[in-house]
Amino acid sequence: MSEESAFMLQTKRVSRSLSRRLRDFGAVQPQGFDLGNVPTSDIAIHFADGPPKLYQLTQWLPIFEASTTERTIVVVRQIETFQALQGATSLPILLAPTYEDLMALYDRADFHAVMYVNNGFTNFQSLAFQQAVHIHLNHGESDKICMVSNQAKAYDKVFVAGPAAVRRHAAAITWFDITHLARVGRPQLDLPVPNPLTEFAGTTITYAPTWEGEDDANNYTSLDVYGPSIISAALTLTNCRVIYKPHPRVADSNNAAVKASHRKILTLLNSANSHDPNAGHRVMLDANVLGIIRGTDLLIADVSSVTLDHLYLRPQAPIVLCDRRTNRAQLLSDAPVAAGAHILDQDTIATLASDLAYIIANDQQEAARGALRDFYFDGLEPGQSTERFWQQTRFEISEHDRALQELSRVRQISEGEA
Repeated sequence: MSEESAFMLQTKRVSRSLSRRLRDFGAVQPQGFDLGNVPTSDIAIHFADGPPKLYQLTQWLPIFEASTTERTIVVVRQIETFQALQGATSLPILLAPTYEDLMALYDRADFHAVMYVNNGFTNFQSLAFQQAVHIHLNHGESDKICMVSNQAKAYDKVFVAGPAAVRRHAAAITWFDITHLARVGRPQLDLPVPNPLTEFAGTTITYAPTWEGEDDANNYTSLDVYGPSIISAALTLTNCRVIYKPHPRVADSNNAAVKASHRKILTLLNSANSHDPNAGHRVMLDANVLGIIRGTDLLIADVSSVTLDHLYLRPQAPIVLCDRRTNRAQLLSDAPVAAGAHILDQDTIATLASDLAYIIANDQQEAARGALRDFYFDGLEPGQSTERFWQQTRFEISEHDRALQELSRVRQISEGEA
């Protein structure tokens, strides 16, 4: 690890430690509400993580902002996140740093549903609240093993995209009631995200690797094993431009091999553009990947939500799916989308340039991708996921409200208690 990387890592640790100490000593107070005047809404989105994970939340915000019937409030637990969201959404943002703050808010706000976009460990605190239905949304549709965490058992309902996700849960979690899953598609794919790419007469090849994950089992990135070779192969093709769009957490990765590959790719693309300023190769770290997909003619990606978003938005455009473990049988079992993709692993990396040229000229998997699109997204077309999402949300709220009436014990607070 370089001195710069070590310094940045230490800075992040100090910042997190300081935040924890401030919360422990009560220096961080609730923000956005006071107990004498608590805002109310139908839905709360509970988000406990810091700014590095905000991409998990922000992809959902437009769905809730656009609703004219369901009111939503975002409840965060860290002051840095509260500050980062100021001006970023039209939804009210409340800060409840401690468990006591959170329960005091919940007891007064009359939320009928609490929703979660990840499995942050302090979600467990929020789940203590009895009067709302707790719904897990996740932050993408993916075949990663983290998408089928045993933590799914904690929520009243888990919203998933389609049959593939149902099968994924059944294959990976013991003693799990599959009826807790509700298929709602992927509402984010209904959003009219503009294509940020300029017009190009040739073929646009997008390389969109995921990050290295929190642990080895969740490491699906191709960046450290194939990344520079992928870019080098794509740059040999004529009448093609190469777009590099890594996961938001790649640029700040603490993994030395990932960082080295990322920097090598930047060098390769800068050099290619220097030799041919009209080539149009782009590094797009901050652009919305859903917009980039709309301008992509061939996607090279990993087992991740990007691959499946591309499958939905551009089923006519081929996919090259990277497998860092070179275990084709396991890949086909774990990630059904592989059946509609060219698989890139240690057995095929040497011929990637010629394989890409062949795929561009002779796409033979479009029909397979169409069937897989239905399998992953329940056959829903644009606009239908959002409609089903809200229908299912209203249904779960209604059913839970009805079930509450049958309980003999519910949380009680004293009148005027602070």
